[in-house]
Amino acid sequence: MAIMPQSLATPVDPGRTQTPGAAGALSDEMDERIFGAAFDGKVIQRFAKFLWPHRRRLLVALGGVVAFTATQLSIPLVIRTAIDRALTPPGVDGDLLDLITLAFLGVIAVNLVATYVQETIVGKTAERVLFDLRRAMYVHLQNLSMSFMDKTEVGRLMARLQSDVGALQEFLDTTVTTIGDILLLFGIVAVLLSLDWKLGLLTLSVVLVLLIVRMIWLPMAKKSFMHARQTSSIVNGALAENINGVRTVQEMLRERANFERFEVKARDNLRSHLRAAKFSQVMVPIVDTLTGTAMAIVVVVGGNRVLGGSLDLGVMVAFVFYVQRFFDPIRSLTIQYSVMQRAMASGQRIFEVMDVPVNIRDKPDAVTLDRIDGSIEFNHVTFGYLPGQPVLNDVTFTVAPGETVALVGPTGSGKTSITALIHRFYDVWEGTVRVGGHDVRDVTQDSLGHQVGMVLQEPFLFTGTIFDNIRFCTSGATRDDVIAAARAVGAHDFIERLPKGYDTMLEQRGGNLSLGQRQLVSFARAIVADTPILLLDEATASIDSYTERQIQIALKRLLAGRSGVVIAHRLATIRGADRIIVLNRGRIVETGTHRELLERRGLYHRLYSMNYASFDDIPEALIKDATESSST
Repeated sequence: MAIMPQSLATPVDPGRTQTPGAAGALSDEMDERIFGAAFDGKVIQRFAKFLWPHRRRLLVALGGVVAFTATQLSIPLVIRTAIDRALTPPGVDGDLLDLITLAFLGVIAVNLVATYVQETIVGKTAERVLFDLRRAMYVHLQNLSMSFMDKTEVGRLMARLQSDVGALQEFLDTTVTTIGDILLLFGIVAVLLSLDWKLGLLTLSVVLVLLIVRMIWLPMAKKSFMHARQTSSIVNGALAENINGVRTVQEMLRERANFERFEVKARDNLRSHLRAAKFSQVMVPIVDTLTGTAMAIVVVVGGNRVLGGSLDLGVMVAFVFYVQRFFDPIRSLTIQYSVMQRAMASGQRIFEVMDVPVNIRDKPDAVTLDRIDGSIEFNHVTFGYLPGQPVLNDVTFTVAPGETVALVGPTGSGKTSITALIHRFYDVWEGTVRVGGHDVRDVTQDSLGHQVGMVLQEPFLFTGTIFDNIRFCTSGATRDDVIAAARAVGAHDFIERLPKGYDTMLEQRGGNLSLGQRQLVSFARAIVADTPILLLDEATASIDSYTERQIQIALKRLLAGRSGVVIAHRLATIRGADRIIVLNRGRIVETGTHRELLERRGLYHRLYSMNYASFDDIPEALIKDATESSST
């Protein structure tokens, strides 16, 4: 079983469905725990691994930042030199002024080049780094065990692949700006103190006031920002729920009631965002006021000293420029603080996913399977999804090559778990599962996948053409192979009636086909894959009787020459099986042919007598009674 971070996947009661609100609450708790951490060394260290291949580009960009900062610091000094050396009486030095003008133009040119270099390189590098990160996440997610996928919501994984990576992109795009702002801030302080340390200290005294204000502002602002994030999550969850359930809403005339409930959440979100905006904007006038105060100090104190002859006019003018420029990086860093908060939180969530261990791995000496005979053997297998809660208990049976075995039993009896273990989506707790005489743990997963095919109750079709979907498992299949497979399962006629035949584009999950048509396409896909073992999990459920007849014909052709394990509640499928295994509470209670099981008058007979409508509708007491009758 995969061990997952608590914030990403939490154990839930199998009998309960986790609501979007509950998931949102979990996410909010995590955000609240890490919100406010503007710097996380572990996240930076992990992120640096993705930056390392692009280190040369980043060094060039950093050089551009240093050059840009140097030009920003040089401009007031050039102006100071012009005033004190070329424009101050007793005379104007035209030649020196021309040189200073050329120097000024040179500084501006360097500034433009440096800006272009840093912005261009950082933008391109950020995109490449994020491409590498998305690719690494995708590869890792593709290889994660099913136990992780069972416990993790798709929406939360999508958030990590999209919004969280987007937050890191914003961070990357502004990181160089942040470095430049910090360099500029310290550079201005150094220049001010070097020009006149007394006036410099007096001017910088307003920074102490800013720090005190920020200490008061930050806790309140963080609380308001957090509430705004929570209410946004609630609104998004309500919106998604109503969109997904719009058919039910309209059928039950709940439009007005749902709108009123949504409006309450939306208004709460509005109020929280207005409050957050207020806290976000309040620092702007404060910084502007402190900028004016610092400017007044320079003008009043510096002006008096210039009149007294203890300070050069050019120095005072340079002070004015530096003070005006000094608070720009402070404003920028205030904004960057929030960006870094989001980036650190997003980075932590992303690396949580990438740290989830891949438990189902190939052994170093794993065998690569060639074509096997299709035999399956379960030998005293015990397995479960949660520790201490086995789903299968000491299950033993075999499937001979070419034999079709049906698994029947109440919901939760372990039928689907058996098919999952054959494909090695999970590893058994005890016992062994063998295919073609090989323990599934001793063979490579890739070669095992080429020996075992699956058809599910709700076949998943990808966006693309029907042709591409049928040859999804075997990209080398020709059009003739695809058409032959479609003919074999009875799908060719309806495909040909489509506007573009086999080149018809399917909508999301094959939404422009009926459920029966999607199932036939999945059968054709299984034929093209040509695996010696075929697993069918409720492949004939949720379809009408006419379509079921087509499916049954297709099933016979599909299973011909293959070993099949079929889970079905439909009698037609079960009667056609060579053998039926009846499961209850994770144990095999009966085995035999359809006729043999009826003659025993055990659990299978009871179920058959009730038309085998649905195991879910059968009282537990009746199943228990029938099971006890079978065992005796």
